[in-house]
Amino acid sequence: MKKTVHFFISGHAVAILVFFVNFVKINNGISDEANGSWSRMCGRKQLRGNAMRKTVHLCLSSHDEVMFRSEADLNMGFNCLALAVIETETRLMAEGILSTHCHGLMQSDSYQEVMRRMRYAYTRFFNTKYFRHGKMAEKRYFVLEVDGLYHTISAMNYVLRQGLHHGVSNTPFGYPHCSAGVIFHSDLGRTWDGPILGSSARYNYLPSNVHIPAKYRMSQSGVLLREDVIDTRYVQELYITPRNYLFQMNKVAGDEDIRRQKEENGIPPVTMESIEQGVADFSLQQARVFEQGRLDRNRMTDTELCSVIDKVIVPRYFKEGQSASIYLLSDSTRAEICNMLWLESNQSRWLRAAGEFLGGKSVTEQQLRRCMLCPRNGK
Repeated sequence: MKKTVHFFISGHAVAILVFFVNFVKINNGISDEANGSWSRMCGRKQLRGNAMRKTVHLCLSSHDEVMFRSEADLNMGFNCLALAVIETETRLMAEGILSTHCHGLMQSDSYQEVMRRMRYAYTRFFNTKYFRHGKMAEKRYFVLEVDGLYHTISAMNYVLRQGLHHGVSNTPFGYPHCSAGVIFHSDLGRTWDGPILGSSARYNYLPSNVHIPAKYRMSQSGVLLREDVIDTRYVQELYITPRNYLFQMNKVAGDEDIRRQKEENGIPPVTMESIEQGVADFSLQQARVFEQGRLDRNRMTDTELCSVIDKVIVPRYFKEGQSASIYLLSDSTRAEICNMLWLESNQSRWLRAAGEFLGGKSVTEQQLRRCMLCPRNGK
């Protein structure tokens, strides 16, 4: 019996057992030299399956202009990213799309091509929809190369918690335009069971002249299912268990994360600041407040404000049947609307009065300037 048992638990079974035990230690906050060395070894083995591929974090920002003005824009932004990932055979591990920028963590041997295709497709869509001209977003996007298990986990955590850090949701799972909800989706009861668009109808929500395999499903809202695009199986192997994943999504990042990354290799640790380095006007202090789940429900999001502007206010400046877009308004007209909304926001804040457009919610001056395309040299 002893020989049989010894034979059964040898080889790969022992490695799996030790791997599991050590990661249980990590999940419970236990750290020692042997544990760290083994984790780093496993990380290198997992994260370098393809020597040609680099693990990179990409961030494309539009700075003072809202790049995704509506839910439909956010959906199209992800569709363009998904198409670029599929066409270049890139492994997408995590992503998050907000009004002024988008994040993506991926393994690719051609990440420049991924960004080029995504930006080109989305710019064509946005410019056509809003009668806009010119390139979209900054000329050079931000790139951060990631190497090592702890570095990768930290980068994924920050990307997946975008909605939380930017104050648009109370938890990472409350923001629909990121992939936080698709990791361990079956274990967490988040498997998609809604209606799916047919193969012909879904091309209404994709850039022109594209072909996408039928295995990539699309919801009726016109967005490709993230669980089909993200390499969830690979990501789940890195997080090990659903419980550890929930812990990573809910913990507040601190010195322990930085220490583990420093012990892993000589690459600078991945932090919230390094992930958001490509985002203009990012406030680390404010993000720390939002990370505690302190969501200000009286403040409008950019998408909500843009919806009021594009659907309610802007059409009033055009005749019936005319094409209406904020990009077709003059600078003076935009400044006039900006002043009007700023006055209403202040009245809502101090007089507790619900105005005509904002419904009693407040907006910041920064928000108004980027949503209304107003210059910074005064209203």
